[in-house]
Parts: sequence; structure tokens; C-alpha cells
Amino acid sequence: MPGEGVSPGEGREAAEAVEAVFREERGLLLASLVRRFGDLDLAEEVTSEAIEAALRHWPAEGVPARPGAWLLTTARRRAVDRLRRDRAYAARLAVLAADAERAEPAPAPDVSGSGQGFGSGSGFGSDELPDERLQLFFTCAHPALAAEDRTALTLRCLAGLTTPEVARAFLVPTATMAQRIVRAKKKIREARIPFRVPGPDELPGRLPGVLQVVYSVFTEGYAASSGPRLQRLDLAEEAIRLARILRRLLPAERESAGLLALLLLVHARRDARTGPEGEPVLLEDQDRGRWDRPMIEEGRALVVRALTGGPAGPYGVQAAIAALHDEATDVAATDWPQIVALYDVLRTLTPSPVVEVNRAVAVAMRDGPGAGLALLDALAGEPRLRAYPPYAVARGDLLGRLGRDGEAAAAYREALELTGTEPERAALRRKLGE
Repeated sequence: MPGEGVSPGEGREAAEAVEAVFREERGLLLASLVRRFGDLDLAEEVTSEAIEAALRHWPAEGVPARPGAWLLTTARRRAVDRLRRDRAYAARLAVLAADAERAEPAPAPDVSGSGQGFGSGSGFGSDELPDERLQLFFTCAHPALAAEDRTALTLRCLAGLTTPEVARAFLVPTATMAQRIVRAKKKIREARIPFRVPGPDELPGRLPGVLQVVYSVFTEGYAASSGPRLQRLDLAEEAIRLARILRRLLPAERESAGLLALLLLVHARRDARTGPEGEPVLLEDQDRGRWDRPMIEEGRALVVRALTGGPAGPYGVQAAIAALHDEATDVAATDWPQIVALYDVLRTLTPSPVVEVNRAVAVAMRDGPGAGLALLDALAGEPRLRAYPPYAVARGDLLGRLGRDGEAAAAYREALELTGTEPERAALRRKLGE
């Protein structure tokens, strides 16, 4: 709450500053605390307490020059106080911390004000190797955890998504996702999984899980599962930053190049994907002059690397599909036969109903709406698509193109019940009105 003598405007500014710092620094703050104390639950709790303290102090005292360092120092003090009150808890965490130190000694982040290390404007340079967030990514992607738990935990802890947001990203109930996150934390604690980046011999086997986490973060940024905006650019840009780190760390891994290429080629359209009021703009209606051409060129060069030297991986194939979209002057000029062929490859690498939906849409563009609709209707019994709005939207679009307006409206109403962001809901209401 604002301190005495602070105007409401100053209080709002301080609150906005806290929110901005929290969004920018949360992952690094949490990672630093996990490395120091070896417990995710404790790190999350004291991180929240540090944010609450900032909301109390910053309106009256002003935002510190290095707000991230202020938050880290405050959170560490809260953690130490808590451990002093609970000796058994402290003893257990000391064992975990010792394990982590033996696995990979590392200096703690600098909070001395020297301008190096943790804090906004004083963090890692763009050419440096990964910060502690990447270490926490590998911890959360440890093979001892179930595959779905790895991504869920990382999205919750490092990307800052709420449990309902993570649940929507995975198309599962919130209660189910909450159980997964609790289960993953318990496994890390009980298995004494170390907080470190794996050695060179372990990295290739651990990389797919980390790539999936980064891709999931980007997916939530590209198309938010809920909220007032279609895109969460902060998440998308954080995913790209992490993908760049992975690319630098593992330059010989073609799938790290493929993932970065995919993110760049899709994110290059960000400015054209929404209209003046934040409404979604379909690919066929986008002003391609607003696409980020330097980003597209960087992505295209990475696609070549991802597809050279052996069988392609799923991220390289998806990046190739995105590159074909970005290279076309309009939808009609898009190489739909090649896109369908790439989806045929992708469905053998990572078979999923979502891939089948995307392939059906590409087939509709190549062979006509009837052909695409037949493929979509064949997926009607797939349970995972019942909570997937793009499936219902795709059916509505194809039914509308076939003149089956009543069925199209029913499909749009179904999508409207499932869609979480207000811009998408408004767009569906307009479709129904038409």
C-alpha cells in the first residue's frame, strides 16, 4: 500500500514499477534462490514476500536503482529468517544445497551495486553464456520427472504463468495441473535433483525437454490462453532470448537452431497480427509490409542449418513451414503443396491431433474446403480437441466457405465457449453476427 503522504498517482507508478520488475526479473530471482536454498516452494514463497515488501516500501521510499538486487536481498533475508525458525527444514535444505554445490560450484549473484550480475540493466550481456534461469530450466526438465510435469513446472515457476494459464496451455483442468506441479516439486525434492546445467555428455539427451519448455513459453506468448490481449509479447521475447542462449550453448545441435528459427519466423509477424483495437488479424488479411524482415532473414538462415546434415527434427520442420508462409507475397502465392508435404513429415515425427488440425487446414488451401473439412470431421472423436478452440474455429471457417452457415455458427459458438482472450471472443462474436 502507498506510504503516508504518497499521492495515488505515485502509488500507482510504484505498483507498475514493481509489476515491471517482477515480470523482468522473476525467473532469475527464483532461480538464484533455488540455487542458494535448494527448495522451489521456499523460493516461490519468499519471492512473493519480497514483491509484497516492495509494494509497501517503494511508493514511500522510491524505486531503488537496482530493483532486482533489492528484491533478491529481501527474499534471501526472508528465507534465512524462515530457516532459523525451522531447524529441521534448514537441515534438510542444507543437504540439498551441499549436493548442488558438489555438482557444480558457482558464485552467487552480485548484489553489491557493482553493476554486474543480478538486477535490471545490470544483468548478463547479450553475448554471455546462460544465467541461472537456464540451470533451473534443466532442473525442471530432468528426466526423473514425467514429461508433462517438466513443462508445467517450468511454465509455472520460470515463465510466471498462473496454474490456470498452464492448465489451458495443456488443455487439462486446473485441478489436474495443480496436482502435476505439486508432484513435480515433490519429485525434485525427494530425488535430490541437483540445480545445474548438465555436462556435455548429458546435454543431448536432456535438450528435447528444455526445447519443449521454451516452445511452450513462446506458445503462450504468441496466443495467450486468457486475458485482455491476444499476444503476451514479454513471454514470446523471453522465449526467444532463452532459445538464443540454447543456440549459443549447443551450436552443433540442429534442433536448437530449428527452435530459434521457428520462434523468429513466427514472431516476425507480431505487429500485423492485431488490429488497432487489439483484435486478431488472420494471416490472409495481414499487412505483410509490417512483418519484421531482418528477423525473417535470420530465421531463414537458421532453417538451412536445422535441415542440413541429417534427418530433420520437428522444430526444423515447423520452422520450414513458417518460412514458406513468410516468403509468400500473399496467401494465394503460398506453396501449399510443400506445406502439406512438410506436415506429412511432421506427423511422423510428432504425431498429435493439433498437427492433424493444422495439416487439414493446409489441405483445405491446396484442395478446397471440402477436403479439409473431411479431415477435421475425422478428428471429431479426439478428446484433446474438445477443449482446443482452433479446431472449432477451423471447422466454422470451412463450413462457412461451403455455404453451410447454420453449422458454421454452431462451430463458432462452440469455439466462443472455449476461447480465453477477449480479442478472440470479440472476433468470434463478429463472425456469428455475420
